[in-house]
Amino acid sequence: MKTRIHEQFEKNFGGNGTFYASAGRINLIGEHTDYNGSFVFPGAIDKCIMAEIRKNDSDKVRVVSLDINEYVEFGLKEEDAPSQDWARYIFGVCREIQKRGGVIGGFDAAFAGNVPLGAGLSSSAALESTFAFAIDAMWQLGIEKFELARIGQSTEHNYCGVKCGIMDQFASVMGKKGSLMRLDCKTMEFEYFPFKPEGYKLVLVDSRVKHQLSGSPYNDRRNSCERVAATIGVEFLRDASMEQLQAVKDKVSQEDYMRAEYVIGETQRVLDVCAALEKGDYETVGAKMYETHWGMSKLYEVSCEELDFLATLAKECGVTGCRIMGGGFGGCTINLVKDELYDAFIARAKAEFNAKYGHEPQIYPVVISDGAHKC
Repeated sequence: MKTRIHEQFEKNFGGNGTFYASAGRINLIGEHTDYNGSFVFPGAIDKCIMAEIRKNDSDKVRVVSLDINEYVEFGLKEEDAPSQDWARYIFGVCREIQKRGGVIGGFDAAFAGNVPLGAGLSSSAALESTFAFAIDAMWQLGIEKFELARIGQSTEHNYCGVKCGIMDQFASVMGKKGSLMRLDCKTMEFEYFPFKPEGYKLVLVDSRVKHQLSGSPYNDRRNSCERVAATIGVEFLRDASMEQLQAVKDKVSQEDYMRAEYVIGETQRVLDVCAALEKGDYETVGAKMYETHWGMSKLYEVSCEELDFLATLAKECGVTGCRIMGGGFGGCTINLVKDELYDAFIARAKAEFNAKYGHEPQIYPVVISDGAHKC
């Protein structure tokens, strides 16, 4: 990839720049917990966006995307916003840095990536983080790494129309090889935990389906959680116990109760997984992943037939852990698989899913790796 990028950089701009990269991410456990003030547990992966970048002593940014085969040029003022969606991520990062007092100029860049699009691995956060990290380094702005993640999040909010949480950009910037990160979405405190599963592989099985449900399923679930929290008398569900939930069972709807039961359980599962990893206990990690899957399926009701099929098949194949990764209604399962079972599991998942649904799932092995860096 580096060679391809440099060839394009030299063709468009001549000479050499400096290479920077930032990673896509997985979330091992902790789903639909962020807006409940609870924990997420992501890690950066060995799939990234990489760019060759160099100052150009002007007020213009000139960028070529190898994957889309497009060249864009734009200025650094608000009215200079480009029309291309992908370029708005880069423009937004520049503007958010400027809003925070960063004095920057124009630059030339060529970039490409191997983060699969549409698989829930946050290619957009990787793009934002690559350029935020690079701009900070080139102009020696001294921006703290967590603030680089906030710059990416603000870019999504203000220039791309996505009101996302902080997890994707946080993982992309802060990731560390061999470690997952527990982020407290209430306090923004975080801690690294070892993830070195010798004898296991981590693999995503992408169903390649996305169900568009009528109405606003995410907002509905968020509203359910907020209603129960208010009934219990806490700010967020992460502050509630199962006993407190049980005490208000007659005061909330059955649906709201189920949503809250999942979230309170998921908060505890993240803590249980962290404790298990500190002991190197990957069997407990896997058991908690299955609990999360079926909680998301039966209580939070954000799964779908295809993902439940993959989780059931994983269990039949002896896979240590499997769950939906992401918001639900399609997308991937994340699987923790013993090395000796891996080939048979993948072969069976492809064959049986294809026989039932008419297409094979995509398979993405991942390794926990470093986040934003110069390369």
